[in-house]
Amino acid sequence: MDHIAAADERIVNERLRQKLNEVNSAAQSELSGVQDHVNFTLQQAYFKCAYECFDRRRKQDEISNCVEHCNVPVLTAQNLVQNEMAKFQERLNRSLMVCQDKFESAKVQQNRSDAMKDLESCVDHSVQDSIKTLPHLVGRMKASLLIKD
Repeated sequence: MDHIAAADERIVNERLRQKLNEVNSAAQSELSGVQDHVNFTLQQAYFKCAYECFDRRRKQDEISNCVEHCNVPVLTAQNLVQNEMAKFQERLNRSLMVCQDKFESAKVQQNRSDAMKDLESCVDHSVQDSIKTLPHLVGRMKASLLIKD
């Protein structure tokens, strides 16, 4: 590989990293309300509930069961968010793998710089499509967690 091709590849790799950072930033921004609900509203309710569990008239196993029961809404919410984001990440990864496969095929059939441009275009399209799905994903999570806007 010559110096120009290597430089082109570094430039494209940097642009791809920027695209991935873009989708990460968008996801964090869209999810902030859900994360805030889980980290503050549900956690606060958990601690209030758990505090009430500590009563000298209760046995240790009753206290433990009570505290464990208080934690259920937090764990349920965290699992929901984690599962939804894992699915989102999996869809994005599959989409990016398609781009990579197209790139590998194109490298053989055409010149390398055209293949790099096609790869960059494909990745951009995948990232933009993923970003567009975020509001719907967050809306589903909010509905499941009964979060009012």
